[in-house]
Amino acid sequence: MHDFCFTIPYGLILVCGGAMGYASKGSIASLAGGVGTGFTLILAGYLSLQAFHKRKNSYFALILETATLTWVMGKRYMQTSKIMPAGVVAGIR
Repeated sequence: MHDFCFTIPYGLILVCGGAMGYASKGSIASLAGGVGTGFTLILAGYLSLQAFHKRKNSYFALILETATLTWVMGKRYMQTSKIMPAGVVAGIR
């Protein structure tokens, strides 16, 4: 499976989550965090998809995806000391 198969849908989920957080609570941080990181991942996935059509690799997209997800999950770990994304553990039980 290619990276854009995950980054584009995950970016869309982040954008929707940030917009829903803003709509329900008026949280500017939720809007900026969700929409900002979501659009970054969508952009990286799009660049990777375009490179795939040319039968090449997009190392810039790979670095952008890795840096974005490392920042998001690193920030979560620093705040909560949890590794799994929110909601994943609750869904497993």
